[in-house]
Amino acid sequence: MGAKLLQGKPIAEKIKAEIRAEIESCSKKVTGVPALRAIQFGDDQASALYLKSQKKAAESVGIRHEVTALNAKAVEDDLIGEIERANRDPNVHGMIVQMPLPKSFRVDRILEAMDPDKDVEAVTTRNLGRLVINKAGLAPCTASACVRLIEETGVDVYGKEAVVIGSSKVVGLPAFLLLIGKKLTSMICHTGTFKSGALRSHVRRADVLVVSAGQPRLIPGGWVKEGSIVIDVGINQVDGKTVGDVDFEGAKQRAAFITPVPGGVGPLTVMMLMKNLMTAFKLQKGIGS
Repeated sequence: MGAKLLQGKPIAEKIKAEIRAEIESCSKKVTGVPALRAIQFGDDQASALYLKSQKKAAESVGIRHEVTALNAKAVEDDLIGEIERANRDPNVHGMIVQMPLPKSFRVDRILEAMDPDKDVEAVTTRNLGRLVINKAGLAPCTASACVRLIEETGVDVYGKEAVVIGSSKVVGLPAFLLLIGKKLTSMICHTGTFKSGALRSHVRRADVLVVSAGQPRLIPGGWVKEGSIVIDVGINQVDGKTVGDVDFEGAKQRAAFITPVPGGVGPLTVMMLMKNLMTAFKLQKGIGS
């Protein structure tokens, strides 16, 4: 019997209903509509598609979505100025700085200009630090989506061994920290693990496996532990097909639960962004969870 597929779309619909209920509850306590502002530089096509998905998700739950567009002549300080305006605006509860930015821009300086309480993608140093001490209000959206998918299995993973492959600040590292916060016995693997030849042994012990390496079919199905939960964040193009970082056909014969690619993690990510916006809104309005 093959693994049960963890399809993202029905879980995203569940999150959408949760957000609508939160907004209705908040409307009885405070005035104002939760608002997300995206700051865009230039006309990158991928950025435009992400803006479109944000807007669609926001409108579906009753969140106001705004875009501040800077033209190609704008300089780094112009962008910082827009961030500072959003920081001061009490009617803006969350913001996103759209990527990519010009190579000459200092991305770290730009992101650190955001008020951490309005940083709904959780890219600031302070929000990453809050994850370290298990005090996160806002966590990176894809990492949060991974954890939500694990929770949706209904499996008791307390104390189980979790292995995260990939150490990026937006997926791998925060996913690792979130899993520690959930009391899984967690470890993170990276290029050093691969080069040392130790990756296979770690993967074979994983009750929960989260893979975000950006390498198509990096993990052979035969490495996957019987009865495990496999969350594949990878999105790669191979011979005109979209594939993940895990050999899906092989892994689904061994895992108990597995995310398909596409259709697994992706549909949840933008709804986790809206979930973060609601967390930020309640924080700024003084509403308890």
